[in-house]
Amino acid sequence: MQTVPEILPNDPILLQQMLRELYAENDKLRLLIQRFTRHEFGRRSEQLTPDQLQFGLEDQEQTVAEHQAAQDAAEAAGGGQPKPRTTPRPTRNHGALPAHLPRYEVVIDVAHEACPCCGGGMHCIGELRTEQLDIAPVQLRVRVTRRPRYACRSCEESVVVAPAPERPIDGGMPTEALIVHVVVSKFCDSLPLYRQSQMLARQGITLDRSTLSNWVGSACWWLRPLYDLAIATVLSSPKVFARACPRA
Repeated sequence: MQTVPEILPNDPILLQQMLRELYAENDKLRLLIQRFTRHEFGRRSEQLTPDQLQFGLEDQEQTVAEHQAAQDAAEAAGGGQPKPRTTPRPTRNHGALPAHLPRYEVVIDVAHEACPCCGGGMHCIGELRTEQLDIAPVQLRVRVTRRPRYACRSCEESVVVAPAPERPIDGGMPTEALIVHVVVSKFCDSLPLYRQSQMLARQGITLDRSTLSNWVGSACWWLRPLYDLAIATVLSSPKVFARACPRA
């Protein structure tokens, strides 16, 4: 890939921008070579996993993006025309977001419907539609279970109420959804329980790590039959495929 154009511009500001981009790209490549060399030829105790190799790259890419954002903000504040970029922007997938995601619309309309030229009335001829990927942060909520009680007016003896639903943990406060969230965060996302406890505390819910451990243990007991069934199904095959986990 050609990173330096054949004809260099005369604008010193543009030349400085090109130089900063080249330095950032060179730092990224040097770090990549260094980490791949350590991964390939280093001692086994010093070798890195593919995931660890990405850490340094993420830092460099974040630094490059930070510098680019600062340059874009300076150009916008100065009111000048944006300078042509010497390196292409990262690949984006605008307009190709999955169709199964729920969508909500935000309408940004003009302040006045009068023509800015003659003052006449205008009519809508279409719209510009763009899509951005949004997220709703995890929000704790309280599930309130109501069980109406009924009494007989005739005999005034009988009181009827629906039986209480079973809870995943006897006398516990969590719902099934909350327990599943804690278990998936721990085992699938490698999020320790003490960090989950800190995240809950930021929303005003004080739960000790031992309480979360109790929830996870109870969930493991409930899932034990499913685990035994999965193990029996896998071991019933004459051949089992397995892959060794890389060393950290």
